[in-house]
Amino acid sequence: RVDAGIGKGYRLKEFEGFAMSVEEADARFEECLEVMVKAWTSDSSWSHKGKYWQYNDIVVEPSSIQRPHPKIWMGAGSPRSVKQVAQLGFNMLLGQYDPFDMIIDEVETFKCEVESLGRTFDPLSVAVARSVNIVDSSKEYEDAIANRMVARRRTQEHALQSNFQDTRAAAESGTIYGSLEHVKNEIKMLQDAGIEYVLLNCPAGISTLRRFAKDVIPSFT
Repeated sequence: RVDAGIGKGYRLKEFEGFAMSVEEADARFEECLEVMVKAWTSDSSWSHKGKYWQYNDIVVEPSSIQRPHPKIWMGAGSPRSVKQVAQLGFNMLLGQYDPFDMIIDEVETFKCEVESLGRTFDPLSVAVARSVNIVDSSKEYEDAIANRMVARRRTQEHALQSNFQDTRAAAESGTIYGSLEHVKNEIKMLQDAGIEYVLLNCPAGISTLRRFAKDVIPSFT
């Protein structure tokens, strides 16, 4: 049994590596998704005649135990993609670089779209990735943010995003860095916004994970 995570990608280098045009991203993604779901849900042989993929009378084995198909998590980063995830009936993944206010808007948009389609919103159908670092001094905080900015620049070298902002504010916006109490308060704000599923990225490694498990999680169980 698996959960499947999908996203169309955004780094130009990724598309160049496969000799694909980024302008084809939406169309390729949608057709690929159609093929995946068809492969999982077909109980007999099936065919597909698409623009990018063609299959003739094939069977995918072994078949999926999960019905109608494995749980699908789809990345979203715009109002259009948030609504698309809801319309497809998938779970939603939100990125670690999205600022808090944007996350809140995206969750509310997703919730409204789900309910407008006659379904009940499940908080566990939304996962938010956050970079978490528990620090004990202002120097540790400054070092952590400096490392964060270096990491973002390294990512940008491959992503080549036109809207990339190389600023301290942008680096801080997607993080939960600070004292133990600050981290608890930030997690509580996410919870109050209807978010129950947080994916942790801990650049400081196992030490942060252990402190989070020991000192943060008990406050939410």
